[in-house]
Amino acid sequence: MTATISARGLVKRYGRVTAIGGADFDLEPGEVLAVVGDNGAGKSSLIKALSGALVPDAGEIRIDGEPVHFHSPLDARHRGIETVYQDLALAPAQDIASNMFLGREIRRGGVLGLVRKLDSAKMRAQAQRVLDELDIKIKSITQPVETLSGGQRQGVAVARAAAFGTKAVIMDEPTAALGVAESGKVLALIDRIRQRGLPVVLISHNMPHVFEIADRIHVHRLGKRVAVVSPKTTTMNQVVGLITGALRVAENGTVEEVEAAIHTGLTA
Repeated sequence: MTATISARGLVKRYGRVTAIGGADFDLEPGEVLAVVGDNGAGKSSLIKALSGALVPDAGEIRIDGEPVHFHSPLDARHRGIETVYQDLALAPAQDIASNMFLGREIRRGGVLGLVRKLDSAKMRAQAQRVLDELDIKIKSITQPVETLSGGQRQGVAVARAAAFGTKAVIMDEPTAALGVAESGKVLALIDRIRQRGLPVVLISHNMPHVFEIADRIHVHRLGKRVAVVSPKTTTMNQVVGLITGALRVAENGTVEEVEAAIHTGLTA
């Protein structure tokens, strides 16, 4: 099966600091792939490269097996990759429909099109349809975003990504700063996007959320992918061990302690 998004040997350096050190990546069709790693592991830089926000110094990115070269987030969006950033990138004073079509406004045709008049009715109708498909409960499509709860704002940002993403949706800490109930709604929303056949990349530090929703877990450490494991066959403690370097994945696919002999030699 050809990966929806794949990367090989990505490198990004900032002077003497290596943010990405030959990283690989694979997102399979229709899956939720969680990307986990400690602070400074390079996972944010990896995701920025995949979403066009960062141009790698070396390596290759492919979409459906075809090499691509992103020079900006717009390039990635044109190829069907949508990103939901942690700050959501919403305009609080504008209504829900305006936010969902931010930068992609629909304008009327004919004579009115010459004066660039927005087709607000069409944008509201399409925005409402997407919210209904994803079962996002909002009182009114004309509500300013600043009147919504944190979970509802997250829902609007995710709905925008799902409306325009044709290849994949990338989500950066979508449940951060949300309560238990609102986090549950966001996870359910991610599942509904998966059911529509759109793969999701989930960057998260919340292990219970990762194990609840992810099909596979990409473990990033020291600028590289060190493992891809299944939450069905790997425990949370093992994933934490892979993140810290206390554990590794052996050639046979099992998770094992890192070179016990080294520790024995140090303590001898």
